[in-house]
Amino acid sequence: MGPRTPSPASILVVDDEPIIRSNLAEFLQQEGFVVQSAGTGEAALALIARQKFDILLCDVNLPGLDGIEVLERVARISPETFVLLITAYATVESAIEAFHKGVHDYLMKPIILHEVLGKVRRLLRQRDLFRENQWLRRELNREAETGELVVGRAPAMIDVFKMARKVAPTPSTVLIAGESGTGKELLARAIHRFAQAAKPADARFVPVNCAAIPNDLLEHQLFGHRKGAFTGADRDAPGVFAHAAAGTVFLDEIGELPLATQAKLLRVIEQKEVMPVGADEPIQVNARIVAATNKNLTKEVEAGRFREDLYYRLNVVVLKLPALRDRREDIPELVDHLLSKHARAMGKKVTGVTHEAMQLLQTSPWKGNIRELDNALQRAVIMGDGPLVTPADLPPDLAPRADDPSAVDELTEAIERFEKIHIGRLLRQTADKREAAKRLGIGLSSLYRKIEQYGMGGG
Repeated sequence: MGPRTPSPASILVVDDEPIIRSNLAEFLQQEGFVVQSAGTGEAALALIARQKFDILLCDVNLPGLDGIEVLERVARISPETFVLLITAYATVESAIEAFHKGVHDYLMKPIILHEVLGKVRRLLRQRDLFRENQWLRRELNREAETGELVVGRAPAMIDVFKMARKVAPTPSTVLIAGESGTGKELLARAIHRFAQAAKPADARFVPVNCAAIPNDLLEHQLFGHRKGAFTGADRDAPGVFAHAAAGTVFLDEIGELPLATQAKLLRVIEQKEVMPVGADEPIQVNARIVAATNKNLTKEVEAGRFREDLYYRLNVVVLKLPALRDRREDIPELVDHLLSKHARAMGKKVTGVTHEAMQLLQTSPWKGNIRELDNALQRAVIMGDGPLVTPADLPPDLAPRADDPSAVDELTEAIERFEKIHIGRLLRQTADKREAAKRLGIGLSSLYRKIEQYGMGGG
């Protein structure tokens, strides 16, 4: 049996001019490529959601979604696809914008077929080189990981990063809110690292999970104890606030603290001192507190389970981490980072994921957020044999959301599903509907009609 012949590259041609579209498709088919075509950006995205294309040949000027918008969405839903834009004119500014958004090459009209072929073949060689070098490049460019990286380019994440960098050099208490698994400890570690330049060498990051430690032991861990304070206390223990020195004490799940411990924590914040169990005098501490919760502390205060005075002391600067379902544009970068981490830990050469696997990862509900995604990718590295993760390597119960656009074939329904998801995400990011309408590029009355159409609530 001879060597296996590689399958021909697949190309999607997108142009609203039927003659150009059919001529390009026919020419590329004659050159041995598998070719499909579409007349609009919306139709192209529906095709890309269902299958993998090696190259997207896309006109810039399209009715509805233009080529740049298609490019931006393809970069999120199919990062393996290389994009070749077709344009009747090009300026330096438009070229720079397109390359920043992920385009791989330009093709000027009038189209010369041998030039198309040359550029397509060059992009395929570039794709192959990219795949071969991806592992090495990632290893060289990743910073040495003394801790995890906080990954995200979604607008909500960029806002969180900006606030974190501003608050880091200050002594202010920080409260991080977000669902379980959204990366609250990673953000706390990032704040600690941002502040390290102005801190002494012994400024430590000390995490404490308030929900995981029995109440009778929690105070000993937080505040320390003196020798002889109780049976078995054969030596002094400083407690985490003293151990952190001028560093950071991260109190995860702070909503689980018993009321008595809350009172003592309030003293730490207000007086910068702790009273170790069995001590006669308090000791001064200088650690900064970063707290985190997945509970609504306002409701906990109303229910009498959380001290109001402590809540206001913690609520100086609040950083709210969005759920993964509200920042899906970050999934490809998160996948790249987490795969690199697990592949390195297991000594396996995993360079990325297939188009089909990325579609699953992009459309799953991720109720467990980044923690669930991390577990899924760890399993994939364990189970996988090839350099690319396939759907078979992912957990069998991983399934797209019922409202996922790629779960249907009919274009109108897919567009409506995408529109509902997109509008819902912006409405969660801003309570100001006028601002939401401005960001969507539609009138306020149109936004209200969409809200009513999709049953998203009034107001």
